[in-house]
Amino acid sequence: MKMALALAEKGRGWTSPNPMVGAVVVQQNTVVGRGFHEAAGRPHAEVNAVEDAGAHARGATLYVTLEPCNHFGRTPPCTEKILAAGISRVVVAMEDPNRSVAGGGNDRLAREGVRVDVGICRDDALRQNEAFVKHVTCGRPFTVVKCAATLDGRIATRTGDSKWITGEASRNHVHRLRHAADGIMVGIGTVTADDPSLTARPADSPAKDPERFILDTRLSISTSARVLRLDSIAGTHIICGDSAPRGQRQKLEAAGAKILEAPESEQGIALDPVMDMLGEMGIQSLIIEGGGRVIGSAFRERIVDRVCFFYGPKILGGDDGKPICGGTGPARLADAVSIRNIRVHRFEDDVMVEGDVDKNNFEIRISKCETNSNDPNSKF
Repeated sequence: MKMALALAEKGRGWTSPNPMVGAVVVQQNTVVGRGFHEAAGRPHAEVNAVEDAGAHARGATLYVTLEPCNHFGRTPPCTEKILAAGISRVVVAMEDPNRSVAGGGNDRLAREGVRVDVGICRDDALRQNEAFVKHVTCGRPFTVVKCAATLDGRIATRTGDSKWITGEASRNHVHRLRHAADGIMVGIGTVTADDPSLTARPADSPAKDPERFILDTRLSISTSARVLRLDSIAGTHIICGDSAPRGQRQKLEAAGAKILEAPESEQGIALDPVMDMLGEMGIQSLIIEGGGRVIGSAFRERIVDRVCFFYGPKILGGDDGKPICGGTGPARLADAVSIRNIRVHRFEDDVMVEGDVDKNNFEIRISKCETNSNDPNSKF
């Protein structure tokens, strides 16, 4: 199953809206077939593994990271391929959380006499497809806040200078994170100050660009901004308030932008309803890259699932630089956002602290999941 999980990882960034899935066929303790889901619309992992095994699949065991599908989508049901190949046993890491499709892959196989075992490396499989699981159960994207800061917690100097706080290795990893995400979000302040492209450009592998989302309450973005002049399949969406000028909207649409309207809050665009909007658009995973005002709002509105904070070996030494989070924070430390499952990664001289937002956020997300889920009693 660990081998199957490693194979599934090869599809990261390419399979959405489908999950990443890996499969391994074993005959008499020998691996005879391997496969993974390479991209949406391509054959599923089970099909690739069974075809790789050929005649050796008959009587063999199939290890797969997600319950085989039993419905027609863009590809035929995997259960049919498994049964036709004569697989005698299927070991599944996790059940399919998508109860809105005509599923029952495990049940179908069991009815046909195939031995089915479920739960091997379930936690690893759940983590691998956490964005898919959250989206199909909650209807909202799995949201990561990423920032690059000095050791004293500043993302830019008082003049807005931020190039570069971290080194090339860290920035390359950020491009891999962008490739893995369906969407990326920044505020208009970041666009005005940095004129970013918000594309995925890792140095060591091909990549796809995420959909770009710009929070711009009054549609003040320039029609010459780089995000509107990209040769990219991914679109640029500008999220504004209902009071945004109509004339500016028409200019931006003519420049290729897609305009979305969202409710406003005291801080600007209200991010919580935006998450529902993005979920309806099929955005399963979202990276919020700032600036400080947007990051602060994301934590206050409890929409964050994970943090990836990069720290470069620099200290500004003053209190006038731009902080990671803008706006007003809590009065009590007890009300701070807590992070768990801390992982620390090193990129040359930089350090990335990665962690999951604790139950203060998790309980809110669970309540939304129970509201939106087709099966509120599901373990997902």
